[in-house]
Amino acid sequence: MTLAAGTRLGSYEILGPLGAGGMGEVYRARDSNLSREVAIKVLPSDLASDAGRLSRFEKEARTASALNHPNIVTIYEVGRVEGVSFIAMELVAGKTLRETLAVGAIPLKRLLPIAAQAADGLAKAHAAGIVHRDLKPENLMITKDGFVKILDFGLAKLVPGGFHDSGGTNLPTLTRGTEQGTVLGTVGYMSPEQAGGEAVDFRSDQFAFGAILYEMASGRKAFDRKTPVQTLSAVIEDEPEPLGRLAPKTPTPLIWIVERCLAKDPEERYGSTRDLARDLATLRDHGSDAGSSTSAQPIARPFRPSRRLLLGLAAGAILGSAVTFWLGQIRSRREQETPGVPPRQLTFRRGYLTGARFTPDGKTIVYSAAWDGKPSEIFTMRVDRNESLSLEIFPAGILAVSSAGELAVSLGCSDRWEPCFGTLARVPPGGGAPREVLENVGSADWSPDGKELAAVHSVDGGDRIEYPIGTVLYKTEGYLTDVRVSPKGDRVAFLEHLHPDSQDGLVCVVDRAGHKKNLTGQYLTVNGTLWSPSGEEIFFGANVTGRGGQSWGVDLNGRIRAAGIPSVSDVSRDGLFLDYGSAKRADIFALVPGMSKERNLSWLGASIAADLSMDGRKLLFFELGKAVSKNFVTFLRKTDGSDPAMLGEGKALALSPDDKWALVARPNPKPHLVLLPTGVGAERSLPGGDVVQYDFASFFPDSRRILFAAEGNGHVVRSYIQEIAGGPPRVFGQEGESAVLVSPDGTQIAGTTGEGLPLLFPVEGEGRARAIGGAVPGDAFVQWSGDGKFLYLRGAEEQPLVIYRVELATGKRERWKELAPADPTGFVEFGPGPKGVRMTPDGKSYAYTFWSGSGSLVVMEGNGAWWK
Repeated sequence: MTLAAGTRLGSYEILGPLGAGGMGEVYRARDSNLSREVAIKVLPSDLASDAGRLSRFEKEARTASALNHPNIVTIYEVGRVEGVSFIAMELVAGKTLRETLAVGAIPLKRLLPIAAQAADGLAKAHAAGIVHRDLKPENLMITKDGFVKILDFGLAKLVPGGFHDSGGTNLPTLTRGTEQGTVLGTVGYMSPEQAGGEAVDFRSDQFAFGAILYEMASGRKAFDRKTPVQTLSAVIEDEPEPLGRLAPKTPTPLIWIVERCLAKDPEERYGSTRDLARDLATLRDHGSDAGSSTSAQPIARPFRPSRRLLLGLAAGAILGSAVTFWLGQIRSRREQETPGVPPRQLTFRRGYLTGARFTPDGKTIVYSAAWDGKPSEIFTMRVDRNESLSLEIFPAGILAVSSAGELAVSLGCSDRWEPCFGTLARVPPGGGAPREVLENVGSADWSPDGKELAAVHSVDGGDRIEYPIGTVLYKTEGYLTDVRVSPKGDRVAFLEHLHPDSQDGLVCVVDRAGHKKNLTGQYLTVNGTLWSPSGEEIFFGANVTGRGGQSWGVDLNGRIRAAGIPSVSDVSRDGLFLDYGSAKRADIFALVPGMSKERNLSWLGASIAADLSMDGRKLLFFELGKAVSKNFVTFLRKTDGSDPAMLGEGKALALSPDDKWALVARPNPKPHLVLLPTGVGAERSLPGGDVVQYDFASFFPDSRRILFAAEGNGHVVRSYIQEIAGGPPRVFGQEGESAVLVSPDGTQIAGTTGEGLPLLFPVEGEGRARAIGGAVPGDAFVQWSGDGKFLYLRGAEEQPLVIYRVELATGKRERWKELAPADPTGFVEFGPGPKGVRMTPDGKSYAYTFWSGSGSLVVMEGNGAWWK
């Protein structure tokens, strides 16, 4: 059916044709009710004569319309007017992936963002129980700004029987119903089970997605024969030509993803499309580090990757690494009587270490490090050599090694207070893919028999000790680190930090019955736990006023002594100590008025930017760590580079627009807010509530009120508005909503819902919050423009730090700036918090914090009776 311009379908006026295909005619139209342009897909006319098909389709299309994901085209309405069945949907300006592929393979730098976005949208649909069934390059739209939109969810069931042209695939769409035993999909992209007429589920979409990835990387279709029948046969029986041969520069991790998606057996594909999306997101964020495939031979498949992409080589290479590691252990057992070595540095590369442990033989070390700006990776080495062998597990950190040589590792390895916070996984001593055990783990240790794991598990904002996994022994509203199981396996030692915003910590122990005991008082900084062989004493490192940092011992009755041992990182059974201490620092880089290049405005080595004055000439920041005597100390510094002025104790949050006040949070005796004067005057404490942690804050334009978001008991986020002249804070918005930035006129607040949806909230009255066009979940608000017409947002990219500018009236999103220091060596993260960057309303000046680390692995010999 062809519709002329001016034809009306309900509230929609047809403006002109957009395209056509097996799914029906597509037109540009105007929605007269909402004054917006939409796309109208007019469905095949034979649909009207089949009430059952129409009813099934309408139900599925309405389900798809509720997905509400930035990478899925939104369906506005499913309608029927005078015998014409149609769908009104979001109008996307851009090109299909098929058009993009017309010039050949897509460069990796562009391929990975496209693939990651498409997988994220696909995962959202699959989580809702919706399968696409006809995923192909024609159904992926790419906007001018690089956003990916998946088209036609739930529409594949609609297409009438027979072969149909699919708009440029040169392969037909087979569609003869939806029952088992019929074929539905696009030849060359359908899964083997689709081609065989079997029932399909979300894993069938994964196969199609794998074929798309193959084509994006190589410029050639995975299955392309002379006739559709031959192509169907190839899908069922043949393997595509190895991607590493067609495109030798393809990173091996991407080859792994493609091979897993294109597995003939659905059981060999991903158990969850969310895991596929995570793998691609990891590769996108670390794509330049992944390396290329150098072999033209097919990659062996004795192992499959874990549910996240954390293996950087093919299975044969992984097996070789593991065998070398195991042989090193066997050799070293023959060398048990070799004399110990003097203190010696083992690593010399630039970067920082995230963990290290001895293997049972005491002569082999497993360590993890982020070298040369790359993500943390796991290595092995001998204590008498300087050569390291990568196990090609990244990003990851080593947590512990069992008495049988099994590894406990952290996958993902994000930075919390520990260097590697992520998913706990086990790696067999003989090699193989990591097997995931538990998400959101900070540290872990093995029981003496190597059969059970103890772990710090973060749940609902608080931490708990589980030993074995699943059995909770202790939980806290603060955070826990450095878990170690006693030699008898009857107790777990750990460090407890009572406030999320404080480094103060104390040494604790808990038994199998859940009886917890504090063995020490609080120290300003405390690190590491190490049991004596007898299990009667725990060693730790701590800073003590007047005595600096050193090692200490505490017995189970709480008696403390200076231990004098060289390290608490790890010790072999022969008394050889391992030290992997890494020095972290935080630097502030800023582009300020009068400068054409960024200036380093750091001060004491742990400088964290909190706010920038409206004119860009003053920087509010705080210091933490060994350089200051308190947890946090706030400073104000002119951006011309002159020395800063110390304002007082507390974690800086915001600078008032009139530059008169600095708002800080203090953790003790309980978390509360304080106003520090930037000039003459006295500090003011603001009355608070039952707050565990202040997340972020900003001032209203008149400098008389503040807006802040905080976590209360139970770690539920609430937003508040408070007068600085006095009075308690009042709740703003709903539970879970995070209000962040006040508009220049003080009438609107940018923030997010509990689900992360960006919204504009009215400050007063009963007006409803409205969505921010161009903003997507995962964005962090940075600044309003001075005229209130734009919002500057930080994207979800880990590196570099990407700032987008969104025009509120139109929803236009543009990539405004990328921020990164000239030397990324030792990169840990940008931060802190969700913003990570501050800027002026005119967009001309900015400041951001860059965390980096440096360190080396050292072994040293202790006294034969070091624990006595």
